[in-house]
Amino acid sequence: MRTQFWIFLLFLLLLNFFSQAARPVMTIRPESLVGPQGNTTFLEGTTWCVARPGATQAELQRALDWACGIGRVDCSVIERHGDCYEPDTIVSHASFAFNAYYQTNGNNRIACYFGGTATFTKINPSYGKCSYDASK
Repeated sequence: MRTQFWIFLLFLLLLNFFSQAARPVMTIRPESLVGPQGNTTFLEGTTWCVARPGATQAELQRALDWACGIGRVDCSVIERHGDCYEPDTIVSHASFAFNAYYQTNGNNRIACYFGGTATFTKINPSYGKCSYDASK
């Protein structure tokens, strides 16, 4: 009985090995890693990093939490009574935090990715007393 068990186990192991060997290997490269890195010269001028239209509220909230937490962005200006608190929307707050992180972390595509929830714009998103930093 014990020998049959080990033979069966060996059969399953070999079956798994040969079935995986027949599968093609696929390398996935996120769009954010493709293309030049470094300063914004490849982006042709002044750019800002903002929330991507179509990103869900949950995705934006996770990315915003990361930016204001581990990403070490000073998010005091998007808190109540801050210059960028209004409009009090996740898109507005995430856009400010994404751009602040992007401007202080190399102005490159990786610094404006946030799990696919961010995108670049050449239109200054600043408004009223809320000033977004700009790439140099």
